[in-house]
Amino acid sequence: MIEIRRMTLDDLPAVVEIEHISFSMPWSERAFRYEVQENPAARGWVTTLDGRVVAMMVLWMIADEAHIATIATHPHFRRRGFARQMLIKALQAARQEGAKHALLEVRAHHHAAQNLYRSLGFIEVGYRPKYYFDNGEDAILMNLETLDALEGLEAE
Repeated sequence: MIEIRRMTLDDLPAVVEIEHISFSMPWSERAFRYEVQENPAARGWVTTLDGRVVAMMVLWMIADEAHIATIATHPHFRRRGFARQMLIKALQAARQEGAKHALLEVRAHHHAAQNLYRSLGFIEVGYRPKYYFDNGEDAILMNLETLDALEGLEAE
């Protein structure tokens, strides 16, 4: 059974594991704890499969913008649509809270993630040169101009 829901403190061990497996500059457990407990702008989400956290994301609500701060799927569960479904549900919830558009940064080489975002209507709007200090890679800025574009999409 698949469930997409808000992140809780009990999810943090699995969330941190996914983060550390997925990124060269991972967030710490303390950072996720802050997002769940203290950051009023943060909306943490997880996708579970039979009770196991298989994908996670943190979205920040900033004025009328939903900013995707981090999103990842455990490597054993990639290419099954878990991140896509979670992203749709999180952005639809952000829309209900008043977000009008969404923004994110993605590594220039991460074409799979860019393709996911494009499939939901995100477009490239710029870049940040040498944004990632671990290797000096550029960040691609992507924007979803209107969250209305998600209307009718199903987060199964």
